[in-house]
Formats: sequence, structure tokens, C-alpha cells
Amino acid sequence: MEPVLLGLALGLSLVHLYAGSISPTDIVSARRWLSFTGGVSAAYVFVHLLPELHAGQETLADFGPVESFLDHHAYLLALAGFVVFYGLENLAQRSQRSESDEGRDIFWLHIASFTVYNGLIGYLLVHRLSEGFWNVALFTLAMALHFFVTDAGFRRHHRRAYHRLGRWILSVAVVAGWGVAQVLSLAEPTLAVLVAFLSGGIVLNITKEEIPAERQSAFPAFVLGALGYTVLLLTV
Repeated sequence: MEPVLLGLALGLSLVHLYAGSISPTDIVSARRWLSFTGGVSAAYVFVHLLPELHAGQETLADFGPVESFLDHHAYLLALAGFVVFYGLENLAQRSQRSESDEGRDIFWLHIASFTVYNGLIGYLLVHRLSEGFWNVALFTLAMALHFFVTDAGFRRHHRRAYHRLGRWILSVAVVAGWGVAQVLSLAEPTLAVLVAFLSGGIVLNITKEEIPAERQSAFPAFVLGALGYTVLLLTV
């Protein structure tokens, strides 16, 4: 099974490498593709991710001396992730208008944060194997679509720097996360904290990128993505 998981991790990494040159929008319009992707991602959040956050609260009940605080506050960790990645988005917009040292520093901060983000996703490929192969496959599908759109955001904000170097770092991060999972097994409470924080980042990225603005939306495509992925989650 490990070669299969490595193959899935490599597949996710290729999204960042080739999303800029091999685009599904060659087949369908950009707004339909973005709307479909937003529907899939929204389904993933509401049908899978939020229930997982609730389960994470129970895990955090055994998290040592801060148990009384974390027992019912996994959602605060998700909120922290949301706020952090929202701040990164604001900084990225500033860097888009700046070629100064500050703009380069913001680029590296953005890349460093998403390196951890992608690494955790690569790690979770292995962790989710305990829930069955199809769970891993559906997780990979959702993350592939998620990567496709976050990649577009990086290209919009950082353009040359991202294409020259950033996409390679994010691609390697996914495979590195898979590699870490081969030699290191995180304690369940620690993993619950990281997943909660990651969840907030995913929700933010869906809000800003994958659910398009009114003028760009294609509601039937959004519904198709949401319903189709929900059916997969509930039946597989």
C-alpha cells in the first residue's frame, strides 16, 4: 500500500508543478471550473471536515495540563488557522504591489506557511489509511482540486517568484510530509491540534478562492460539484 500512497503524494505534488501549463480550463470555462471546484471543496468542509473537528475535541480532552481549555475548543484552533491564513492573504496582496525587500519577505513567509500546510496534507495521506483506502482516495481528490486553486492564487500574487521557485518547494513539501509519516507517528492530540489549525486554513482558502465572486460564478457547476462529492463521501 505504501507505493500507492507515495503515488498519491506525487500526484498531489504535480498539481503545483503543472497547474500553470496544463489547465482544465482548456476544456471548460474558467468560471465553471472554479465553481465546480468550490462545490467539491465546500462539500468536503461541511460533510467531512467539520465532523472531524468535532471528533478532534474528544481527542484533545486528554491533552495534558491544558485539558480544561482545549476540551471544547478545537474550533478555536480552526479559527486561529483561519485568521493566520487571512493575514497571509492580506500580506500577499501587499507584496503584489511591491518589488521591495518587504515584498520578497512576504513571499517567503507565504511559502513557508504553505510548506507546512502541504506537508501536513502529505502526512495525512498516510494517517487516513486507517480509515480505509477509499477515504484516502477521496481526500486526495479534494486536496488536488484545492491545490489547483491555491496554486492559481500564488501565481496571481507572486507570479515570477512562485513559478521559478515557490511551486517546487510546495511540491516537495507534499512528498516530504509523506516521508515524515514513514518515520514519525504523531500523538493523536498533537495531530488533532494540527488538523484543526489546517482546517481553518482550508476554510479560508475556499472562501477567498474556490467560492467565486458573483460575476464569476456558475451556480449549476457549483451545485454539481457539491452534490457529486457529497454523494461520494456518503456512499463510499
